[in-house]
Amino acid sequence: MPDTPDPERTELIQSIEGFLKPLLLELSVAPARTGPGRPWVLPAIALWAGVLVGVARGFSSQLEIWRLLAAGGLWDLPHYAVKDDAVYKRLKDASRDTFQNLFALVTAALQRRSLSQGLGQLAAFASGVYALDGMTLDKVSKRLPALRGSDETQLAGKVAAVFDVRAQLWRTITFEEDAQANDKRAARALLTGLATGSLLLADLGYFAFKWFDELTDQGYFWISRLRAKTSYEVIHVFYQQAGVIDALVWLGKYRADRAAHAVRLVQVTRNGKTWAYLTNVLDPQRLSLADISALYARRWDIERMFNLVKTHLHLHWLWSSQVTVVIHQVYAVFTVAQIILGLRAEIAERAQADVEEVSLDLMIRWLPRFAQMGQDPVQQIAERGRFAKIIRPPTRTKRDLPQLTLSDYLPAPADLILTRLPRYAAKD
Repeated sequence: MPDTPDPERTELIQSIEGFLKPLLLELSVAPARTGPGRPWVLPAIALWAGVLVGVARGFSSQLEIWRLLAAGGLWDLPHYAVKDDAVYKRLKDASRDTFQNLFALVTAALQRRSLSQGLGQLAAFASGVYALDGMTLDKVSKRLPALRGSDETQLAGKVAAVFDVRAQLWRTITFEEDAQANDKRAARALLTGLATGSLLLADLGYFAFKWFDELTDQGYFWISRLRAKTSYEVIHVFYQQAGVIDALVWLGKYRADRAAHAVRLVQVTRNGKTWAYLTNVLDPQRLSLADISALYARRWDIERMFNLVKTHLHLHWLWSSQVTVVIHQVYAVFTVAQIILGLRAEIAERAQADVEEVSLDLMIRWLPRFAQMGQDPVQQIAERGRFAKIIRPPTRTKRDLPQLTLSDYLPAPADLILTRLPRYAAKD
């Protein structure tokens, strides 16, 4: 991968940096050095800006960050007379939460701007709607000399993340050094700061009776697919007809493995294919069969955003074998990704469109082209995006689901028992 961006990316990079520079200045991330020793020649704000700009420009090494700061010039900052190993040492010695804190501050700044449009009615009963998932970094590790010949999945690590579906912004990012770590172990840390009453969407990597019970006990709502061969016992049927069932069930029919809380099973069979979902939202009036299917489809939002960091921001190429530097790069990449999503939200606001109507791939492709014409690319997409189909209704697979009313449902008995003594198998 070249260290110099191709011409088509240049204006997109300038748009990202134009968004980034005032945010960094607003966040005042340049604390003065205290304690013994001479003052830093390279101030913190320059180093952190250099890393973030390096991500935006597609740098493949720390050496290019040094060249940018020492010779290339960054914004209106001076050239810094430091050797390349000064940059390496500063990044290696910096606290592991340095860029994590920057990510949190940039996220808060974007949220304060309230740029995103629409999607507020998704699961209106919930305090928020979030998708959880993880992404391994093992594909890049063998390119690092220190990792060649080793078990590459152990040192590359993995990212676990929460994506805010309503705001269309990253909410939480965590890094796990062990790429083989169980997703559910990282998931508990992802709940930190999420308001109770939030609705969580996750794939089968998070499927566990104990995890579901913990979420329910802590006041969270959730939707999951049903894992194949999971045993369950039906305790009440709301609706069953023509390949559709909506029922309350106990997860785990046998004493060795069973959940504490009854859950709702929604299952649809069409043309020989079956989709089955579970949720702890037990009231069909609060969450319909069609809503469950549509909401779970939003879990793919986080997959598309992982593609953003892999494809456009090059998280398939690590700068260092030092774990601390890998952590810095991961959080820097997600910070720049957050800024790109902020640009998308700004376009949506100017166009008075829902943020998901702005195609992320087309926006990234056309921002540079409008800018090369000497135009404000954000404004041009806001004004012309609908005609050019950069802003258009999102394409989502729609299930062939019956349109049911509450009169079609058989209410659950008032005295139906919905909790029991659990027993969790070791796999949970």
